[in-house]
Amino acid sequence: MIKKIRSYFLTGLIISAPVAITLAVGWWFINKIDSIFTPLLPNKYLPENILPFAIPGVGLIIGFFLLTFFGFLAANFLGVGFLKFGESLLNRTPVLRSIYKGLKQIFETVFSEDGHNFTKAAVIEYPRKDSFAVCFVSTNTKGELLKKISNDGETFLSVFVPTTPNPTSGFLLFLPEKDVKLLDMSVEDAAKLIISAGLVNPD
Repeated sequence: MIKKIRSYFLTGLIISAPVAITLAVGWWFINKIDSIFTPLLPNKYLPENILPFAIPGVGLIIGFFLLTFFGFLAANFLGVGFLKFGESLLNRTPVLRSIYKGLKQIFETVFSEDGHNFTKAAVIEYPRKDSFAVCFVSTNTKGELLKKISNDGETFLSVFVPTTPNPTSGFLLFLPEKDVKLLDMSVEDAAKLIISAGLVNPD
């Protein structure tokens, strides 16, 4: 009887916890965006001043339209001029220059429509012989780095080895293509495997 109750409890926990955490994170995100953008709206137009109740997510809608509007401005001739002028000012500021360039490159890579993200999941022999780690293939190694590490024109891959259970941190390695064994599982399935510390194992 106790074993059945324990089994039911664990099943309920496994089913409910991801949903509850996802909803909590989503609610936190909406409230955070609301706190940033809602003050931009005049008080008389706030939903709680028009309706007998508040409507969460108004700031999210305002933020969406503002970012879309900024994107529209940046895409036309006048906006491009202002953008170049602003970038020229930032590029002349020693500390801000490095921060801006780094952030810009990250956002352009993550949100680009050209598919510049992890292409495949793979396994490599790391950190020692007969020990293996799941990694994500980023790109083919290029430029000066490839010239320095490849003597005979051998292809090298840039791979990211994430940590468990936080896959946002890890190690960037440059390895010969022959040492990287591609996996059939998707990048998403490999991420689940890493986050769960091997408990969720795709077929």
